[in-house]
Amino acid sequence: MTIHAHGPFDVNVIPQPPADESDGSTLGRMLLDKHFHGDLEAASKGQMLTGMTAVKGSGAYVAIERVTGTLHGRSGSFILHHLGLMVRGVPQLQVAVVPDSGTGELTGIEGKMNIIIADGKHSYEFAYSLPDAH
Repeated sequence: MTIHAHGPFDVNVIPQPPADESDGSTLGRMLLDKHFHGDLEAASKGQMLTGMTAVKGSGAYVAIERVTGTLHGRSGSFILHHLGLMVRGVPQLQVAVVPDSGTGELTGIEGKMNIIIADGKHSYEFAYSLPDAH
């Protein structure tokens, strides 16, 4: 059974020095520090790698973050995997729970998260399932 969670979140993106400055800084690395609110009351820490192109509005990013807190009152943690592409300004984003990454009362969690950015504010919609959820 699919359960839906939603709410706002705050994110702090901390740029890191590039590993190789010879590429003209088209590759980037950032630390992520997020705080989720609403149905998911949690904090997350993660890392993001980016690759930008010479074409304005085109690039890609991947990210991994561990989310720790409570989801509809169940405590534990899980890992989210991000895969983002931007094709001449048109975003394509997939965010999914890494299989077998759930701990505590979130063991066995599966799901996909939609990230919404509107008016400079971030929010999420999370469709997930748990083996023993009713």
